[in-house]
Amino acid sequence: MAIMAINQDLEKGDQKGVVLDQQVDELALSEPLLVYPDEKEATNAAAADSDAGSLFMVLVCTFVAVCGSFEFGCCVGYSAPTQAGIRDDLRLSLAEYSVFGSIVTIGAMIGAVMSGHIADFLGRKGAMRMSAIYCIIGWLVVYFSQAALPLDIGRFCLGYGIGVLSYVVPVFIAEITPKHLRGGLTTLNQLMICTGVSVTFIIGTIISWRMLALAGLIPCGSLLFGLCFIPESPRWLAKVGQQREFEVALRRLRGKNADISHETAEIKDYIVTLESLPKATILDLFQGRYARSVIVGVGLMVFQQLSGINGILFYASETFVQAGFSSGKLGTIAMGLVQIPVTALGALLMDKTGRRPLLMMSATGASVGCLLTGAALYFKGHEILLGWVPLLALSGILLYLGSFSLGLGAIPWVMMSEIFPINIKGVAGSLVTLVTWFGSWAVSFTFNFLMSWSSPGTFFIYGGVCALTVLFVAKIVPETKGRTLEEIQEDLSS
Repeated sequence: MAIMAINQDLEKGDQKGVVLDQQVDELALSEPLLVYPDEKEATNAAAADSDAGSLFMVLVCTFVAVCGSFEFGCCVGYSAPTQAGIRDDLRLSLAEYSVFGSIVTIGAMIGAVMSGHIADFLGRKGAMRMSAIYCIIGWLVVYFSQAALPLDIGRFCLGYGIGVLSYVVPVFIAEITPKHLRGGLTTLNQLMICTGVSVTFIIGTIISWRMLALAGLIPCGSLLFGLCFIPESPRWLAKVGQQREFEVALRRLRGKNADISHETAEIKDYIVTLESLPKATILDLFQGRYARSVIVGVGLMVFQQLSGINGILFYASETFVQAGFSSGKLGTIAMGLVQIPVTALGALLMDKTGRRPLLMMSATGASVGCLLTGAALYFKGHEILLGWVPLLALSGILLYLGSFSLGLGAIPWVMMSEIFPINIKGVAGSLVTLVTWFGSWAVSFTFNFLMSWSSPGTFFIYGGVCALTVLFVAKIVPETKGRTLEEIQEDLSS
């Protein structure tokens, strides 16, 4: 979901190296040979004030934007702690609740496909504002629902809203941040999604499902309020020809005393270059030279989704009940507490261990976790070691979730930005996003039916998919850590 933002980040990075060298030469020629102490101190003080002002505004903008990421997590996590309450209050069948749980992914699929056009037409702030309004409507419809149909309509609206947010939030963050902060601040998007899921899991065990829907309005309101006080993306303003607004926004982000002339020229050069590239179509992805890139990109996303993550997250509480817990509250809280620190650890390890080792480690742990959970449910069905079943199931699900969060959740999105050439990144990103949301829908819709068929068999299937992921990564996926985009492309086309 964050792929388009990372795409733009890396595309800018390719050009920045060339432009930056020219800037350094120009700066060296323009500096005075003699600088008096007082003048030097004043210059340093002004630069320090500019950096502080720049950092403050960038952090404020990022904080506002990731309210959308938090909202994303709240929507995804909502169905797990509320399953029993909604089904009891509204007398929903298993099929009806499966539709409710999974329809969010249909809305998100549509929103994600339209998100690029919306963000280009309304601007980054306009797209986030529209998404927040859709989410507010969705939460209110869910809150007032007395039957399955309005419940599904509300959930669909939420899906559409987060589908747009999944694109525009990381794009906005990547476009406003200086290059030395961009990687770390962009990572906050994924971290806040996990935080939203975890908080929803925990709060949902304390309050009713209707009150939890009202609580979902808080990040929406925070996003709408914050958008009133932050600047629009300078790169979008430059792209649509709003020159004066572009310079004002960039000045607010970089500080009133900062020299923005070099970055201004750089952004304009980038936009000219981007617009000069030929428009790629979906058929271009099936050319032989792009075959391995497409196989790696789509393959990683298929394995990510078919590992069962959205089924396990969406219906976690009922899974714990089937494993012998009196309710799903304890397990759901434990899942919420595990996800945030492990996701943060994965972000730290990604550039130290490399993508491939962390992916294989993550998929291996997820496979073992699924097998443990499946074994626990098998023991429960055959009345073997009943005293150990709940602990074994809890350990298996926490191992699965922790392992998934360590690498399999985030790394495929990072690699999407690295394996596609610049001329097809846009259309490739759309294909990958579509595949991801379709896989998410398939898993979340079929999970309850698979559990009715065979609860241990369901987890054994997911464990097998995770094991196949290890083989896929080992045989096909290239290592991208510490390599230029040209080196990666050469490897993929060989």
